[in-house]
Amino acid sequence: MQEMIPSQAYLSSSGSYTIFRFGKHVIRFRTSPQLERYTAVKEWDQGYLVVSAKYKNMPQEEEEYIDLVPILKNLYFDAAKSLSPIEKVSIQYE
Repeated sequence: MQEMIPSQAYLSSSGSYTIFRFGKHVIRFRTSPQLERYTAVKEWDQGYLVVSAKYKNMPQEEEEYIDLVPILKNLYFDAAKSLSPIEKVSIQYE
């Protein structure tokens, strides 16, 4: 696994979970059990992601939207403060 860069975050999935890693934090949240993997980050806007994802039994990738702000708020993070240093989100599978 590559070294964490403070201004960068990483998105992946495992089973029925999406994994978002930034700084010293690893956030896991439920996703579709049909998700095979994320393939690209198209847009990052301070907690809002537009990504491409490959699903089982689907012939082509689908565009998906992930809003991290409510997830982080439910975990008692200051979402704006926590996400503001992130300049880029990359897909990273181990």
